[in-house]
Amino acid sequence: MKRYYLAATTGALLLAFWFSPALQEIAAGVAIFLFGMLMLEDGFRLLGGGRLERLLGAATRSTPRALLFGVVSTTLLQSSSLVSVVTISFLSAGLISLVGGIGIVFGANLGTTTGAWIVAGLGLKVNIAAYAMPMIAVSALLVFQKAPVPRGIGYALAGVGFLFLGIHYMKLGFEDVQGQIDLARYALPGLLGLVVYTALGAAATVVMQSSHATMVLILTALAAGQITYENAIALAIGANVGTTVTAMIGALGAGYQGRRLALAHLIFNLATAALALILVAQLREAVDLVAARTGIAEEDFALKLAVFHTIFNAAGIVLMLPLMRPLVRLLEWRIPEPVPDVSRPRYLNAAVDDFPETLESALRKEVLHLYDNATKLILHGLNLHREDVFGARDIGAAVRASRAPIDLDIGDGYERRVKTLYAAIVDFATRAGGRKLAPDIAARIDALRDLSGGLVRAVKSVKHIRKNVLRYTTRPQGAITDLYDELRTQVARVVVAIRDLGLEEPDARSVLWLDQEAAQIEADARSRNARVGALLQDGALDPAAATSFLNDASYADAAMRELVTAALAYYAEEDRAVAEVEELLALDEEEIGEAAGTPAAPTGERTATGLSQTKGRLPRNTGSGSL
Repeated sequence: MKRYYLAATTGALLLAFWFSPALQEIAAGVAIFLFGMLMLEDGFRLLGGGRLERLLGAATRSTPRALLFGVVSTTLLQSSSLVSVVTISFLSAGLISLVGGIGIVFGANLGTTTGAWIVAGLGLKVNIAAYAMPMIAVSALLVFQKAPVPRGIGYALAGVGFLFLGIHYMKLGFEDVQGQIDLARYALPGLLGLVVYTALGAAATVVMQSSHATMVLILTALAAGQITYENAIALAIGANVGTTVTAMIGALGAGYQGRRLALAHLIFNLATAALALILVAQLREAVDLVAARTGIAEEDFALKLAVFHTIFNAAGIVLMLPLMRPLVRLLEWRIPEPVPDVSRPRYLNAAVDDFPETLESALRKEVLHLYDNATKLILHGLNLHREDVFGARDIGAAVRASRAPIDLDIGDGYERRVKTLYAAIVDFATRAGGRKLAPDIAARIDALRDLSGGLVRAVKSVKHIRKNVLRYTTRPQGAITDLYDELRTQVARVVVAIRDLGLEEPDARSVLWLDQEAAQIEADARSRNARVGALLQDGALDPAAATSFLNDASYADAAMRELVTAALAYYAEEDRAVAEVEELLALDEEEIGEAAGTPAAPTGERTATGLSQTKGRLPRNTGSGSL
């Protein structure tokens, strides 16, 4: 379908050139203008270094701030489509709320009207081509620099230069066409003209994927007398409707939240267009009143169109803001949250691929999803329920009370809940590695991929001991049952302690205790070996059972080490200064070995060490929700 669409569009364009060579100048102007927008966007991305994304995350704490961010960012970038796509990306990654995203989209619609003011107030009254040429010439020196800042400045400067040049050629093209064809002859007054030209404005925006480019085309045609003011108003209304297509396309690869935002964008623009069409006469009177108060000439239809464009977009915001909550409820009803499929990625989708901030955040959330699946499978493999373990004041007692066998095919669970998700994480991280990311972001993505592998290995370790857990813990069988209960308690303690670490506020969280946890694992292993030896000497344990237990214990130790290592990597302090202090305080391998040689208290009498032991204020809940 895309091939036919491209061929038909190209054919129609060439046919138009054949009948009117002057149209080539207009088409070239549009193409140069669109190219300038792309360069301007690339320049801001290079200069931003993720700042746009970070600002977006902070801008959604209230609806007024979200609106303001939408206005300011679109004014700077001159592209409401880019702002909408970035917003969909952040919403899909779970970094902003749906209400905040809607506020940004509303503000972006108002911000895009500044482009009409720039063109009508400057581009059509000044020979901007004289400024465009030096800008493009200087930008050529900067875009070939390796440093991101001068390259970003070069792209942004070239973008502005090409925007000016595109406007200049569109203006010249319409002036040349005026001598050959009088497009004003096709003007349609009244209701028919409103409907037809609104549809034409929407279609032009869909083709060019830019309402800003459509508005420039309308303004230059209006200034050249090729369209009437009345029809230009209808075209501007249609351009607002057409710009929603870009957001809809951007939401195709997004999650359900991204699709909700795209639908909100469509509803807002359709409601705004309907309001403008119904009240077009009153809005024109308001434009005349503003023009009279601000000194805009009665025949300066380009500036009056810019006023109209601003007024009807502002009116749309005034109309929709009180309806924000009902709109959210409608979106949630129309696009419900899908029933979670634990075997499929929740956050890794095409909408988060283009922006480093969302890419890393989505991967972190997906690793948390993998951890949630892995720990549930690990505890079930040990015949333990998470709600029992997480809600227990005495983990050892909760473990000893867990005798009923859990119906679980751990091999199937591993394939569905862990392996497929891990494959998606590796694929996503590999794709991210092919992008030009900042070294620190690339390193963190690699670390997230690697710790995911550790979670997979932890599940595999528990797979090996599942058979004997069923054999020895579903009913009391003396010393061997006590040994397996202690082993289950040690694993549960590590899982609970990591959960408690995740429940801490980020600024209060410290990973120093993980070194103590690693030392405790080694101390437990030594104490366990000594106890097994004593039980063998006393005849309380037969050699076959002892051998099976020691093998299983080595697998359990491996699983616990992988979990602790994963938690260390996940919660590693990003602030270098704090990290250096923690490095000085952390135990090294030799100290861990020394600590492991100290006697350990009986496992069943301990609760989780580290945070669980020293920070009694931590809440208890029945879900993991943390790594």
